[in-house]
Formats: sequence, structure tokens, C-alpha cells
Amino acid sequence: MLFIIIAIYNSCIILAKLMLTQLFFLILGLILLVFGSNYLLKSSVDLSLKFNISKVVIGLTVVSIATSAPELLISISSVLKNSSDIAISNVIGSNIANFGLVLGLALFFSKIKISKDIINQDWNFLMIVSVIFTFFALSKSEVGRIEGGILFTLLILSLIYVFKKSKDDQSEKKIIYKSNAKLILTIFVSSIMLYLGSEFFVESSIYFADYFGVSERIIGLTIVAIGTSLPEVVTTLVAVFKKELDISIGNIIGSNIFNILAVVGLTSIVKPLVITSKENLQFDISVMFVFMLLLFLFYSLSKTKILGKINGIILLLSFVMYYILIL
Repeated sequence: MLFIIIAIYNSCIILAKLMLTQLFFLILGLILLVFGSNYLLKSSVDLSLKFNISKVVIGLTVVSIATSAPELLISISSVLKNSSDIAISNVIGSNIANFGLVLGLALFFSKIKISKDIINQDWNFLMIVSVIFTFFALSKSEVGRIEGGILFTLLILSLIYVFKKSKDDQSEKKIIYKSNAKLILTIFVSSIMLYLGSEFFVESSIYFADYFGVSERIIGLTIVAIGTSLPEVVTTLVAVFKKELDISIGNIIGSNIFNILAVVGLTSIVKPLVITSKENLQFDISVMFVFMLLLFLFYSLSKTKILGKINGIILLLSFVMYYILIL
């Protein structure tokens, strides 16, 4: 009897140590993702400003790419570990979090004027790529390499269009004193941090999903999605408090576009994304569209086109309600 008690005790100790180790790597991975994307963001923006790229373009491209780097690396890492549910739920969950959580917090703390161009060009393009992604994801059992190639090609074409259009923008050049070599080195080091962070975070997330019997879809929509959205939260709130509102809105919409075209595109090129449950995917994608349509509704109903605290509260409450439904 004593031997059995000792054996159970030792097993519990080993299990506790294993869980603490996985929790440590989960937190370490998240820290590396947040700090890595932050350093990547700052260095990328500084490098872009050296070439006199406008703030709107920086928000739609450089900032969006930098803050979406965790989603990209985590999705690729997940699909290589045969966890497609985490990869695709990460993208959808991050897009929902960007509107519900990130934009919700931004509007709660500051009024933001939505320009006509944001709706007519950026929001419309986001809707178009979202519809294309939905068709690819629900028309068959996987998002294959051909579909991924189409999405990634759309990203390249959109970046070319944005940069060509920005040539007419006469933004005042900000003097950056850091050397190009130092900026490039920082970008390289931060990229390594992002890679290691994504590996730690995905491995630990899969472990906890298996241990607690939680589906990879839920893990992807909650822990992974919110974790990878932290760079957007930090970047957008900093931009709001610094009154860089062009960057904040551009970052949110640009990040969602990048998530679909680059994250889904590149991930499915590396390895096709297998769809395990179309019913769950339909629900999650529907919620993603609801949040995008809420922004258009707010814009249409506002005479001044200025969104504020009430709009932010609606987005935040909707985000919380969605999480209550899926948990």
C-alpha cells in the first residue's frame, strides 16, 4: 500500500514538473513573440522612414507585416506538426481579435476618424480577400498549394499597388540616426526571437490541448490568437496615444489582410491546410465577417465619420460574447 502511495506521489511530482516546464515555455514563447515583434516593428519603421515612406503605407505594410510575424511563424510551425486546426484558427481568431479587441481598445481610449479611402479601398480589399479565403476554405477539405499561391500572389500585387500609390504622398521625412547595419542586425535578431518564440508557444499549446482534452481549434482561437495579437494591441495603443491614428487603423486592416494573404497563403504553400470541421469553420468565419461589417456599419451611421468610446465598447462586448459562445 505504501509503495502504491509513493508511486502515485512520484507520478504527481513528475507530472507537475512537466506541466510547469510546459507553462514556462508557453510564457517564454509569448515573451519572445511580443518583444521580437516589437523590436522588428521599431527597426522596420525606422528603416522605412529613412526611405521617406508615408505613415499610412507604413501602417498598411511594414507595421502590419511586423506585427503579423508571430501568426505567420506559429501557423507554419503548427502545420508542420500536423496541427492545421491551430494554424487556421490562429488566423481567423487573430482577425477577430484585431477588430474586437485591438480596435475596440483603440476606440475606447481615443476617437478615431475613419477616412473615405480606408473604407473604399482598404476595407473593401479586406472584404474581397476574406470572401476568396472563405471560398477556398469551405469549397473542399483543404486549402492547397494552388490556393495558397493565389493568395500570396494577391499579397505581392497589393504591396506593389500600395507602394506605387505612395509615391504621390509628400510626407515629411523624419531623420533617423541609426545606421542601416544596426537596423538590419536588429531585424535579424528579432526574427530569431520570433522563430524561437513560435516554436516554444506552439509546442506548449499542443501539449496543454492534449492534456486537458481541449480541441486545437479552441486553443488556436483563444490562447494562440490572443497571444499573437498582443503585438497589434501594443502597437495600436502606442500609435493611438501618440496620435498616429493613420498607423493604428492601417495596422489593424493591413494586419488582417496580411493574415489571410501571407499567413494562409505561405502556410498552405509549405503544407496544405486540412479542414477538419467545416461546421465550426463556417461559424468562426461568419463571426469574422460580422466584426468587419460592424466597422462599416459604424462608419455608415456616423455623420462625422468619427468613431469613439461607444463603438469601442460594442466591439469589446461582442468579442467577449463570442468567447463565451465557443468556450
